[in-house]
Amino acid sequence: MSHPGLPERQGLYSPEQEHDACGVGFIAHIKGKQSHAIVEQGLQILRNLTHRGAVGADPLAGDGAGILIQMPDAFLRREFSKQNLQLPKNGDYALGMLFLPRAASTCAACEQIIEAVIKEEGQTFIGWRDVPTNNTRLGKGVQAVEPVVRQVCIGRGTSTPTKAFERKLFVIRKVVEHRVRALDLPDKGMFYAPSLSSRTLVYKGMLLADQVGEYFPDLLDPDMASALALVHQRFSTNTFPTWDLAHPFRMIAHNGEINTLRGNVNWMAARRYSMSSTLLGKDLDKLWPLIAEDQSDSACFDNALELLVAGGYSLAHAMMLLIPEAWTGNPLMDEKRKAFYEYHAALMEPWDGPAAVAFTDGRQIGATLDRNGLRPARYLITDDDHVIMASETGVLDIPQHKIVKKWRLQPGKMFLIDLEAGRIVDDAELKTQIAESRPYRDWLNKTQFRLEDLPAAVAPAAAVNGTLMDRQQVFGYTQEDIKFVMTPMAATGQEAIGSMGNDTPLAVLSNRAKPLYAYFKQLFAQVTNPPIDPIREEMVMSLVSFIGPRPNLLSLDANEPQLRLEVSQPVLSSADMEKIHAIGKLTQNKFRSTTLSICYPATHGAGGMGAALDGLCTVAEKAVHDGANILILSDRETDAAHLPIPTLLATSTVHHHLIRAGLRTKVGLVVETGSAREVHHFAMLAGYGAEAFHPYLAFETLAAMQDQMPADLTHTEACKRYTKSVAKGLLKVMSKMGISTYQSYCGAQIFEAIGLNSAFVDRYFTGTPTRVEGAGLAEIAEEAACWHRQAYGDAPLYRDALDAGGEYAFRVRGEEHMWTPQTIAKLQHATRTGSSQTYKEYATLINDQNERLMTLRGLFEIKKAAAPISLEEVEAAKDIVKRFATGAMSLGSISTEAHTTLAIAMNRIGGKSNTGEGGEDAMRFKPVKDGESLRSRIPSAVRDLSLKAGDSLRSRIKQVAAGRFGVTTEYLMSADQIQIKMAQGAKPGEGGQLPGGKVSEYIAQLRFSVPGVGLISPPPHHDIYSIEDLAQLIHDLKNVNPAASISVKLVAEIGVGTVAAGVAKAHADHITISGHDGGTGASPLSSLMYAGSPWEIGLAETQQTLVLNNLRGRVAVQADGQMKTGRDVTIGALLGADEFGFSTAPLVVEGCIMMRKCHLNTCPVGVATQDPELRRRFTGQPEHVVNYFFFVAEEVREYMAQMGFRKFEDMVGRVDMLDTRKGIRHWKAKGLDFSRILYQPKRAGAAIRHCETQDHGLAKALDHELITKSKSALESKKPVQFEMAVRNVNRTVGAMLSGEVAKRYGHAGLPEDSIHIKLKGTAGQSFGAWLAHGVTLELEGDANDYVGKGLSGGRIVVYPSKEAKIKPEENIIAGNTVLYGAIGGECYLRGVAGERFAVRNSGAVAVVEGVGDHGCEYMTGGTVVVLGQAGRNFAAGMSGGIAFVLDEAGDFRKRCNLAMVELEAVPAEEAQVQHAGDMAGELEKHGRVEVNHLEQSDIDILLTLITRHQQYTGSSRAREILDNLGHYLPKFVKIMPTEYRRALAEMAVTQPQIPVRAPA
Repeated sequence: MSHPGLPERQGLYSPEQEHDACGVGFIAHIKGKQSHAIVEQGLQILRNLTHRGAVGADPLAGDGAGILIQMPDAFLRREFSKQNLQLPKNGDYALGMLFLPRAASTCAACEQIIEAVIKEEGQTFIGWRDVPTNNTRLGKGVQAVEPVVRQVCIGRGTSTPTKAFERKLFVIRKVVEHRVRALDLPDKGMFYAPSLSSRTLVYKGMLLADQVGEYFPDLLDPDMASALALVHQRFSTNTFPTWDLAHPFRMIAHNGEINTLRGNVNWMAARRYSMSSTLLGKDLDKLWPLIAEDQSDSACFDNALELLVAGGYSLAHAMMLLIPEAWTGNPLMDEKRKAFYEYHAALMEPWDGPAAVAFTDGRQIGATLDRNGLRPARYLITDDDHVIMASETGVLDIPQHKIVKKWRLQPGKMFLIDLEAGRIVDDAELKTQIAESRPYRDWLNKTQFRLEDLPAAVAPAAAVNGTLMDRQQVFGYTQEDIKFVMTPMAATGQEAIGSMGNDTPLAVLSNRAKPLYAYFKQLFAQVTNPPIDPIREEMVMSLVSFIGPRPNLLSLDANEPQLRLEVSQPVLSSADMEKIHAIGKLTQNKFRSTTLSICYPATHGAGGMGAALDGLCTVAEKAVHDGANILILSDRETDAAHLPIPTLLATSTVHHHLIRAGLRTKVGLVVETGSAREVHHFAMLAGYGAEAFHPYLAFETLAAMQDQMPADLTHTEACKRYTKSVAKGLLKVMSKMGISTYQSYCGAQIFEAIGLNSAFVDRYFTGTPTRVEGAGLAEIAEEAACWHRQAYGDAPLYRDALDAGGEYAFRVRGEEHMWTPQTIAKLQHATRTGSSQTYKEYATLINDQNERLMTLRGLFEIKKAAAPISLEEVEAAKDIVKRFATGAMSLGSISTEAHTTLAIAMNRIGGKSNTGEGGEDAMRFKPVKDGESLRSRIPSAVRDLSLKAGDSLRSRIKQVAAGRFGVTTEYLMSADQIQIKMAQGAKPGEGGQLPGGKVSEYIAQLRFSVPGVGLISPPPHHDIYSIEDLAQLIHDLKNVNPAASISVKLVAEIGVGTVAAGVAKAHADHITISGHDGGTGASPLSSLMYAGSPWEIGLAETQQTLVLNNLRGRVAVQADGQMKTGRDVTIGALLGADEFGFSTAPLVVEGCIMMRKCHLNTCPVGVATQDPELRRRFTGQPEHVVNYFFFVAEEVREYMAQMGFRKFEDMVGRVDMLDTRKGIRHWKAKGLDFSRILYQPKRAGAAIRHCETQDHGLAKALDHELITKSKSALESKKPVQFEMAVRNVNRTVGAMLSGEVAKRYGHAGLPEDSIHIKLKGTAGQSFGAWLAHGVTLELEGDANDYVGKGLSGGRIVVYPSKEAKIKPEENIIAGNTVLYGAIGGECYLRGVAGERFAVRNSGAVAVVEGVGDHGCEYMTGGTVVVLGQAGRNFAAGMSGGIAFVLDEAGDFRKRCNLAMVELEAVPAEEAQVQHAGDMAGELEKHGRVEVNHLEQSDIDILLTLITRHQQYTGSSRAREILDNLGHYLPKFVKIMPTEYRRALAEMAVTQPQIPVRAPA
């Protein structure tokens, strides 16, 4: 059933790409006492979460809000009595909340169906009630699709036991939904049942948070009573009114996203015929399809939960099944709980994603958090038995003296209030009870086989006939595969790295035969959900796979639990594969495998592949019916007489056929393949259903490569390392999408096809998007046949050698490249000599794609006007170049000389250069004076540049990436534009690394890190786990620098347009759409080649979606990715870009010769290196870059004249001036269809270019008052002190004030404590963000997420209210991700902080009384003291700074990630303790704290910071430690990064006056 408010699929816009994230909250009375006050407070929580929602073009059109309550019996009796209807006793009747179509006939048809189904299912129809509504404040678009809202009352049938009533209501609702769907009526899509229950009632709609009570007057009635209220405020990426997508759903509401949805829905559908239930009986069949195709992730999850509960699971048990803890490899989990999760792992794959999910059945209400702790959920308990939980604290004004507990949901943990029992059940009790309710370990012992534990079968199979080279050639192996892909994998155990993007054609454009894998692009997380770091956060990842049939999901107490065959990871060795072949013998026929050959007679040629696939499906189906429960798809029979079906095609075809036949869950799929050799290949096999795979030819190839391997590397070890690199690569591909388990990834199809036609994809890769059509089965089969002919033919070129390849570097006989020696030489000559003629020759080489197809845009045709205009009438080049920017290439990845040359050039032409993510020298912010040179301003420059008066070295775009290196308040204040890098073209969904060799003293100084220590940039921004988080960061940055525009950089993939609409609603001023082929940074080869899509598609989708949403005018849109010529710019403008980014081309102009060695620090022309000797070879000049951009602009002007455009802005969005080139004869590309790219949405009055400004809501900021009261300190450095109240709606307090400080005084800021502000209450998100030197924020109360983000020298002190009765060290005081990217300053928190404390801290000093998981992650500097328990995975990726943790339980080693750190004891001899005690008494609370890791002893540092903490916060915990030093000091553990220790030792040698202290 389509959503009536959503537009139909059109152009590149697709409604199923919509996402949402949101604010969630609930209040409940623990003892189950109902009152109207609960409903009122629920609505108040909703109002106080308003900032977590969003509006689109219409400020009165909310994204959706609602409330779920218990059945209000007294209210309903009163209302139905008005119709003379007597209700049965409470619990014996149910109420359905219904959205009905407005057309009377359709409405009546729906009502008739409802009444009929109630009767059919043996229940009693009682009557209807019209729900009063007040739509006066709804937006016009919302009113246009406003449904009729009615309630239906149903009595429990006499044959239905009370316990079965809810189950029967579920069945009634699903049957009604199916019948309404089957109606042939145009407006049936308006039908929806928000709830149908005897226990709960949902009021929701396309409403703003403050409209819920207003729209539904019922909720304001004093008789409307409940003991719980679950509320939700939605932030969706669209602005279209969709009433049914508002939360809460029937049982849940959440504040995140389910990343694994495609796979979850696929597997749920596949289970249909293998599922049975003693409770549901024949009713089970009536539920299907359980999950409708067009539902949101939340609605799908809700359906799955309903099924599990109806099938007999308790509510908590079902939630544990859907969202399991990270149990594999968790040393802290008890055995019984681990057995529970291990048993259930085979029952259902996790519904994985960043979300705090609140759930209720009306009798219990609870919440659980995703395994990685990515979304916020804070709760408090009062002394009068109320529990309040929400996405943030402070949503209700509760007197502090009434609060008995403040805490948070923890990763994977659950929190439950049993209203009938009148108590809170904590995670440990709840899960222990469930884990011990059945003998799960005994069941596992009886049913579980681990492949690695089975005895060896027989010797590995002998090689098949033919030479190794024949077999390699038939599967398309190239010399590059062996040299660049497989050799590094086998030698290092890691995937190879490349750089400088990808300038080869898409597979569909290539003249060469390509593997089918190459037609698919990996999808990745950006904005709406975060990627995971699979290395630093490996504890939440799992590659465990189950091969074989899947158990009956609804069999809770099976006497014969389903057998399971488990592998620890899916890449099977030769020995493993032989075990699979002999599995029947090894398991006494409990498992039976059958091998299906995916080869067919070569004489049938390419034309025979379709029939071969049909035959394969028939054979597979028969094998399952004959009792096989493992199918092995094998191409080992490949030889001169047999042609292999591409492995991916065979796998997906069989997988989908078995799903359609209802047999998929009865059998496992194992692939024995000669084609898979690189990470992307394995990821695709997994995505299309393979539970395991054996790359036999890759292993044979490794054996033949022995002479190319290190001398001490045996074949066995090489295979192990290769397997390890594939496994790590799979984790990385999964984690890009935010998916943590192989089970969730298997069958999830997280790909899009580019260059395959819909008929082919729909049949063989069902559910995979493809948008530009292209090749079909005939062409794919022809590619396979082509390789077969090469392998077994007699062509001299392939007789003794593999094909050259040429994908990763230019090869004479290899794949085509855009950047060839010829094009590089032409461009460099043109720009150095100022020759416009040579530039035209270069542009012709790039633009003319008649002979060699390279890009999609190369197949576009730019139309000419009927009456072209003269060139003189066209906007001047000097104005056009202002729309150009250089890409984000950090100083560190490229040299000072290259970076500054770009900045000088772009400032001269009025364009913009981009810092990249490495910070920028403040000396570059000041204008150049006459006579200055580069070296006079930056002494570390190796090559000097003469400068002109008025030149500027400042990059006008300041990038804020996940690493936050050097992102100070001063840095932000120097920006004209601040760019949030959500993803980059080289490696979307991944973080970066700057090797230690590139971290020179100067680079370390800019990044606030240690010279020689490598730097890690996390894959996600740790303050962006959802779209509402992005809105918060935009708000933060705009507060710091209100004059700067805020840009968000996205990478093209399917759905990027919808994400861009959400970004526009999040108040970005500018959006960059990068293509897959861009990216100068180092990247794993699988990302370089297979992630992201062309910018032409991403830009067109963005333009169309923004126009449909009427949001295009609010934002400037920039396109980038291998932009080279004026034709590229012109096509970009016509597709909708206002501005254009260039990265590779300007580097080529500066001297780059595309050696692609950037990551190795060996660039021979001084562009991408920090080596002083190589940098001396740099020859680039700003004038060359200026010449290039003017050449491009002049080329654009020529196209504008031909099209009749005088002003550039008139060209933007004029896609009607583009057409597809006629007469494309290319054997694959002839099937391409660009009609969806060239589509123009029809939206009356909608802008098609940037012409409006965003309202950032800064006028409401509390900081305006702070700035006014701090005027004397800002203007004359006179100290000021004052007090103010603060609430959760006051976000980013202190940021705008800090911007004012930095504007006047730079990073140095003001003298200590010049501005001291005492606040009282609950601070909103980002309290103290980018707080500048000289500013102190003292908060009596508590704070939410992101406290001290980017702290730039200020001081933050937080302690509980003096009225509070809680024990601070056992309660939470600040939320998640405190001190993210902090540069310097101090932070003292009297209480516990949440997850990811001090993540990427570069220099701040912090004391806290407990932290959650992932503390000090990626830390590069500073000092952290934890006076309490630390969560798991502490110090992951920590390369600098020092932490001290009080380890009273003695189990910290189990909680710490020891990959990069060592643990040391703090020495505490009696004399030292005595001295420390004396010292503690002498310390005074004044002045900035100075911590020196070289000069101070551990005890000195600890004592100084604990004493400060006690003095600032009044901490009793600190006081107790100081009073009992002899007892506590030995319990402290020092966490010392190994790289940092080495760097400190080196610094001590270079500074001999500093006494070096031996490591403790």
